[in-house]
This record gives sequence, C-alpha cells and structure tokens, in this order.
Amino acid sequence: MTTQGLDDWIGRKESCDDNLDIGHIQKIALSLGASAPKEGEPLPLLWQWGLFIGGLPYSELGTDGHPKRGGFLPPADNRNRMWAGGRVNFLQSLRAGHKAHKESTILAVKEKVGSTGKLLFVTVQHDYSQDGSLCISEEQDIVYREPSPPKLQGSIPTPAAQWSDTIEPSSIMLFRYSAVTFNGHRIHYDYPYTTETEGYPGLVVHGPMIATLMCRAFTRAHPDKAVISLSYRGLRPLISPTPFNAQGMLTEAGVAQLWAEQDGTLAHQAELRFKV
Repeated sequence: MTTQGLDDWIGRKESCDDNLDIGHIQKIALSLGASAPKEGEPLPLLWQWGLFIGGLPYSELGTDGHPKRGGFLPPADNRNRMWAGGRVNFLQSLRAGHKAHKESTILAVKEKVGSTGKLLFVTVQHDYSQDGSLCISEEQDIVYREPSPPKLQGSIPTPAAQWSDTIEPSSIMLFRYSAVTFNGHRIHYDYPYTTETEGYPGLVVHGPMIATLMCRAFTRAHPDKAVISLSYRGLRPLISPTPFNAQGMLTEAGVAQLWAEQDGTLAHQAELRFKV
C-alpha cells in the first residue's frame, strides 16, 4: 500500500457505548484473580480494556482471529499483529455500573523497515467519558510485522524491585481474559495455530493483561496513591504457563518504574506517575 493510501486512514473514527455492567466486571475480576468493584465504585486501572467492545460476525474476522483489516484499521494482510505499547492519562475514575462512552480516532499510520522486515505502526487514541466528563484518554500503538521468528530472549537485566507479584499465566487464565475482552486473537488460546503458524513456543500472554497486572502490583504496594498517567511498552512476549513477576520501584517523587520480568530480564516495562 502506498503512503498516500495509508494517510487515508488518519482521522478515521469509531465510537462505542457501554453500561459498565456489574456482571461483566465481575467476570473481568475473576479472569485476573481480583476483587470486583461494586456499583458506583471506581474501576481499577486499565479495566476499561475489558469493556467498550464492539464485536463483529465471523465473516468479518481474519485468519488470526482479529477483525479483518481495511475497516477501521488499515489493511495489513499476511502480517502478524502485536500490541506494542501506549500512553494513558487518568483524569478521573470510571464508575462501575454507570453508562459511559468511548471515542476512537486513528492518529498515525507509518510504514517502517526493521531487522525482521516491514513493520506497519498504527497509533489509535481512545477517549473514555462518563456523565459528560472525560475520564481516561489513551494512545495505543499497534504494530503489524511480516511473518518472522518472534523475539523470545530478553536483553535488559531486571533491576532491584521494591515490590513484586508472581503471576502464573495458565491456559485457563489466558482463555478467560480473551473471553472477557472479546479478543479473538488465536495466539492466546489456539496452541496449534500459535506454534505452527506464528512460530511461538506456546500460548502468548496478553500484553494488555501484563500491563494491567503491573499496575495492580503498584496499587497493592501503594493503595493510597492516585495515579495520573502510565506509559508502557512490550519488549518481548511472555509464554504460558511459565511464571513471571510484576515488579517496580519508586525512582523519584511521584514517579515509579514498573516492569514484568522472567528469568532475570525484562519483558515489559512502564513508567507510572502519581500525585504526591
């Protein structure tokens, strides 16, 4: 596709309303092994990713289980989709059981060439509002890469952690999180597809789930801190069922570094800011 063709997708929008149903929120909690908020209580950090989901019929899904490209997102046929990272601003909490609105806009579409071949980067902004007020504004970076062996080994040593949660990502946990986020991407539940088609050694742990668990580890260690923003990125995939650790440390006033580590190297990392 030409650069001009890619530019045609910039500015495209789609929207979704959600009642933040208590029953569904309870299922999100079960998928993460957490407690669910009651009606009117604030959603935990990043739980909006399990809500505001517009599904599609089977005929509109690609072979990887994701929606076919060329609708809201630009076409990237015969490429593997990865959750690269993003940035989130938390202005106020979404409240469970109350109707809310999500507006999505494509901000950028760029084609680059990396060591593994062509890469298509798509940045999407999501704004979440409730009762007429903007609550969360985020940018998500999605990358589509040409089929190539995935990077499985880490290179950044794990820092000394001030807090740590150990997660055992069983296939049941991955299935449940796929279900509550209505995520059809087959790398999270279809072992033959994951290993034979995309080249992973096992089921892949969801990037959004890893980010959510890193935030949960922070809030468990600092329950009194009001989080302002989060910037996160994936470095390499984590493969089920090998355990990993969600860890972090305070680096300066109002700033924490978060990461997910396995076997002594980083797999995901983030910077979180909070009110002092």
